[in-house]
Amino acid sequence: MTVTKLSCAGKGLEKITDKEQVPVAAVVVMACNRADYLEKTVKSILKYQRSVASKYPLFVSQDGEDPDVKSKALSYNQLTYMQHLDYERVHTERPGELIAYYKIARHYKWALDQLFSKHNFDRVIILEDDMEIAADFFDYFEAAATILDNDKSIMAVSSWNDNGQKQFVQDPCNLSEIIVTLIHKMRFTVLIFSLDLAGCCLNLHGMNYLQSGRKHILLVYWKITYWDDWLRLKENHKGRQFIRPEVCRTYNFGEHVDWKSMNLSYLMEDQYVTHFADMVKNARPIHGTDAVLKVSNIAGDVRILYKDQEDFERIARQFGIFEEWKDGVPRTAYKGVVVFRYQTRKRVFLVGPESLQQLGIE
Repeated sequence: MTVTKLSCAGKGLEKITDKEQVPVAAVVVMACNRADYLEKTVKSILKYQRSVASKYPLFVSQDGEDPDVKSKALSYNQLTYMQHLDYERVHTERPGELIAYYKIARHYKWALDQLFSKHNFDRVIILEDDMEIAADFFDYFEAAATILDNDKSIMAVSSWNDNGQKQFVQDPCNLSEIIVTLIHKMRFTVLIFSLDLAGCCLNLHGMNYLQSGRKHILLVYWKITYWDDWLRLKENHKGRQFIRPEVCRTYNFGEHVDWKSMNLSYLMEDQYVTHFADMVKNARPIHGTDAVLKVSNIAGDVRILYKDQEDFERIARQFGIFEEWKDGVPRTAYKGVVVFRYQTRKRVFLVGPESLQQLGIE
């Protein structure tokens, strides 16, 4: 049996949202039993959300009955508190699996049903309860919302870059598209319906939803666990992409980008393929072993061809980026190409065996 509760902390939802202001997205913090973490996350959000509160109504969705988490959430009058109580027995698909992953999936499904179906939001930004956001977090998502709505090849917008460690990035204004299967964060589980999503704005046209005008209906194709693996299968992501920044927007870097003044039309699929192909084409090809040494001795961008999964993992290991591979696609790839910075400004493109053909490069 699943029991659900919705209560407002201090203010009713109708007072939190402005009837004359169409929200950009609801923001939901997924919580369970870490009250101290939740407090830090909510304070980080409110620091930048207060001035745009009508555009980004804030929710906390708690899974379970931890009294400290509930008390902490209800102590804020700037958010709406939701509680998911799930007493249904979990039947795992395989022996030895952790029940927690099934509980997580149920919580995410319920929370998204509440926000998309009950409250009729068109977009939802999902945060875990151990996130801190950057100063330009909300501007970033507002600027990307138009791309998300108008380009059906875009599945979602993320504020996280898997290879976003400081040694692999340089430009806080740079945005890229990456294949949906590769939005996967290490600390716990990730992806849209898993935990620890480092900020993701989801529009339902990218998922298994029906869309009628601005009304969305959730279909039944909800996997009961392991969303990261399920969405990373080709038959589910159907070639759609995520937009992500080069520098993550889920930590306070001290960098504030004026996203709304930037022209992001290059991210539309018809333009981005050409934009990305030009970068790859202009990069100097590198062959043979000792890739790191060769790249170190070249001033500009470089590209390295990998033959298969084993070859990709070998090269990735040399540079220290993620080696993960799922259903024929390496993590963070676009058209099979993984790009990261090396020695600050230099871009390295790891190019798949079919990537040049897909990008129209001879």
